[in-house]
Amino acid sequence: MRTQAAVEIKVNEQFDHLPGAPIVEAVIDVRADTIDAFEEPHVRSQLEDKLDGYEFLDSQRAFRHEVKLEAGKPSQAVSDLGWKGLRFQSTDRKHIVQFNRDGFVFSRLEPYQSWKRFYDEGLCLWRTYIKLAQPVEIYRLGLRYINRLQLNPGEVHFEDYLQPAAMPPRNMDLPFLGFMHYDTLAVPGHPYAINVVRTIQRPADNSLTGIGVILDIDVFTTHSIEFNETLLPERLQEMRWLKNKVFFGSVTEKALESLR
Repeated sequence: MRTQAAVEIKVNEQFDHLPGAPIVEAVIDVRADTIDAFEEPHVRSQLEDKLDGYEFLDSQRAFRHEVKLEAGKPSQAVSDLGWKGLRFQSTDRKHIVQFNRDGFVFSRLEPYQSWKRFYDEGLCLWRTYIKLAQPVEIYRLGLRYINRLQLNPGEVHFEDYLQPAAMPPRNMDLPFLGFMHYDTLAVPGHPYAINVVRTIQRPADNSLTGIGVILDIDVFTTHSIEFNETLLPERLQEMRWLKNKVFFGSVTEKALESLR
């Protein structure tokens, strides 16, 4: 059995700049074990004092849904698992940050500006979370980019934009009404894996807007990591390189031309 060579991650590699980058949301997702009690009134008070340019959005609770069979009939039960955390939104409504009992989530909505601005803002907010929650172990770190390529009205060959292209059955040139492809890729030599989802969004009226081609890339760690201050910056740079390699290896030249 052939051994797969380790992937060489080159964080300084330069990628094609795309002024029309199709990013609709970029997300840093950290799931962690913490030692702080993390009670709602104290956390909210601390964050409202510290988060310049952000305003309180909502308080969230966690629920567990269970389906049981009783006497041959299904029944549903919902358990309240208690308070989960708080969400804040930037005053321009482009950034959303979650400070949770079990982790931290930072999102940038479209229009995406640049990796540096997203990365710097995410790390600044992460440092605030560290002071509040005192994480001791990170059991999942994820960097996710959701891309949407907009086709022209009436254009139906979305496969011209994705590589490899989805194909109908042999000898049947039939158009797709729907398409969903899900891959999970290993990264030999590194503690990462990558979920790649490719699908399409059909508009209600093709005469107004065209098909949307969705390319959802989620790079994540595959095992728990003991927390240290330098961990997140180093991992995110490597994960960004992996994300870019997947993106540029998944779209066609025609798609890239439409974004330049």
